[in-house]
Amino acid sequence: TPPRPHVSTKMSVCGVDIGNLTSTVALARRRGVDVILNKESKRETPSMVNFDEKQRFMGTDASAKVMMNPKNTVSQLKRIIGRSFNEPDFAEEVKNLPFSVTPGPDNEPLINVTYLGQPAQFSPQRCLAMQMADLKLIAEADQGSKVTDVVVGVPAFFNEKQRRAMLDATHIAGFNCLRLMNETTATALAYGIFRTDLPEDNPQHVMFVDMGHASLQVCVVAFKKGQLKVLSQAFDRNFGGRDIDAVLFHHIAAEFKEKYGSKGVDVSQNARAAMRLSNEIEKVKKILSINPEAPLNVECLMNDVDCSTKLTREKLEELAVSIFDRFLTPIKTALADAGLRPDEISEVEVVGAASRTPCLVRTLEEFFGKQVARHLNATEAVSRGCALQCAMLSPAFRVREFDVQDVTPYSIAFRWDKVAAGADEGADDAAAGAADGNSVTSVLFPKGNVLPSEKMI
Repeated sequence: TPPRPHVSTKMSVCGVDIGNLTSTVALARRRGVDVILNKESKRETPSMVNFDEKQRFMGTDASAKVMMNPKNTVSQLKRIIGRSFNEPDFAEEVKNLPFSVTPGPDNEPLINVTYLGQPAQFSPQRCLAMQMADLKLIAEADQGSKVTDVVVGVPAFFNEKQRRAMLDATHIAGFNCLRLMNETTATALAYGIFRTDLPEDNPQHVMFVDMGHASLQVCVVAFKKGQLKVLSQAFDRNFGGRDIDAVLFHHIAAEFKEKYGSKGVDVSQNARAAMRLSNEIEKVKKILSINPEAPLNVECLMNDVDCSTKLTREKLEELAVSIFDRFLTPIKTALADAGLRPDEISEVEVVGAASRTPCLVRTLEEFFGKQVARHLNATEAVSRGCALQCAMLSPAFRVREFDVQDVTPYSIAFRWDKVAAGADEGADDAAAGAADGNSVTSVLFPKGNVLPSEKMI
């Protein structure tokens, strides 16, 4: 067993991973990092909030009510937080949610529910803060004392507005957020800090592929003893396990309509039936990651009709071929940005909710010519890495020296309006950045710039 980072503390700090489906919270302690069990003794807590006539329900309690009260059960908040109805693909995102989301001030989304018997509106930040507060209580119940310092994982593709919205949510929840950390970087930290075989000089290159429920994130990291340096980040924010679920849903819904339509079965006309079918498809997809075929049975799906069929892995891959074709694009982008060839990657570590999809794993192994690695728990790596980063940042902890160098996934620029000036000042402005009418834009940190960084302006 590899040695744990040496940590001494009078308190605990935590790392939080808010997933699209489930969330985890980890505590850094003297003996290492623990992912905390919730009251159902499970490590993963559903990322849901349910609004009822008398109270709110979180996590597993909210999940138990989603079938009876889908319009008042809020989930998938990371897909809408910090975004705007002006964004081209946002309307499509909202359309697939079971609850109502409408434009608010400045076209920012507002969630509409019925709470305490009255119509109510909440921002995504407030709803996410409710989830975080629940995770905070889970951590404090295990610790037996207050837990305030936190590092929260965020997708690498989050922009400034989305990150500020996440910070707002952590503050509302009562956390002192020391840092927002890219999820792939947190995974890399959880991987590297425990390794005793890292080279002194020539770096070891590892690719991390996070195949989540709603997005795909890739990063290439150079490891040396006591250091990780992110070389590149790439992503497809709209590629995930849910896209495979959607393809299966439409196929099976059409099959059931053809087989049982004469008995009034059409799940497209019944939200509860559609949700039940979606839940069964998720279970079947997991079975197909191990077995070549699986039965799908839904009792009393609609009008007291029992519906059943059989699905094979081969059929799943045939239906989802257009989705799988997109998979390698961010992989190739990450390699190109890092300036590396596939044979220069020593390991490909896979994590995330969809990381056991056979076709995706097979595609990776064929591309790199080696088996994928699974040193980390696929659903806990981010929260563990965040907890380690929080311990490294907290003055109450003493942690093994390990340098973390991240990169910016986007260019960071600032823009200013020009005032009336002479020709010389105008020439200086033009040299500083790109002029556009009466304003000037200057790129301070290009894409791939090392973080943290500072510049005097």
